Amino acid sequence: MPLVEVNGAETFYEVAGTGSPVVLLHSGLADSRSWDPQFASWSRERLVVRYDLRGFGRSSLPPGPYSLVDDLRALLDHLAIERTALAGLSLGGRVALDFTLTHPDRVGALVLAGSGLGGFEWSKELASVMGREDDLLDAGDLDGATELMLETWVAGPRRALEDVDPGLRSTIAAMQREAYEVLLRAYSGREQPGPGAALDPPASDRLGEVRAPTLVLVGDEEVDDVVEIAEILAHGIQGAEQAVIPGAAHMLNLERPADFDRRALAFLDRVWR
Repeated sequence: MPLVEVNGAETFYEVAGTGSPVVLLHSGLADSRSWDPQFASWSRERLVVRYDLRGFGRSSLPPGPYSLVDDLRALLDHLAIERTALAGLSLGGRVALDFTLTHPDRVGALVLAGSGLGGFEWSKELASVMGREDDLLDAGDLDGATELMLETWVAGPRRALEDVDPGLRSTIAAMQREAYEVLLRAYSGREQPGPGAALDPPASDRLGEVRAPTLVLVGDEEVDDVVEIAEILAHGIQGAEQAVIPGAAHMLNLERPADFDRRALAFLDRVWR
């Protein structure tokens, strides 16, 4: 397995294909395996990189302060990639956007799917869910926390978990639980990870600076907060394009991979070759 030390963290990554590069950044529910469909299909015509953010999958979560933006820069340097497209889902979208604002000359295109946004204030409803997640983790109830995340993000606000493909549910549940295990181990030690660096001012105040061609994707079963973020991104980033993926909640690339690929690849074919 390809592992490299990135700013003190042992980082797992994979590379496939040739051509114009694109880096896939995963959500906070999962790890790089959540990009399996895209890693296979996109690499037929381009160079595709995927990696586990620190604390996810096979990447470590060492003690001390860190920056996910600096981690991405170091990985690109290791791979000798000077300029790339970035496709980020959820947390990965937030990292991709922050990286673009920090290193604009290194980003040729952006695909932001169900994206997070630095500086966005979560609604009371979603903040309450995150508080319940913290309480469950503090109590050591990883199964309860995982179920809560599946109900919130994989099912979405208008569906029951039973309405979602069971294979998708089990795939995300396994990755989320593994991430919790890594997190709890890391924070149980005498020296703990963090703080994680954040842009100041945050990305929400700097969208007008983004010059990379940008596609904003969101599922029609997504939570309201993320739908609002998609609107903010689409209106705040000059020339941004926006599309809705039907029949998908937060994990839209896994729930509707064909539709996701069709829209994302058509965009990349047009703006990043």
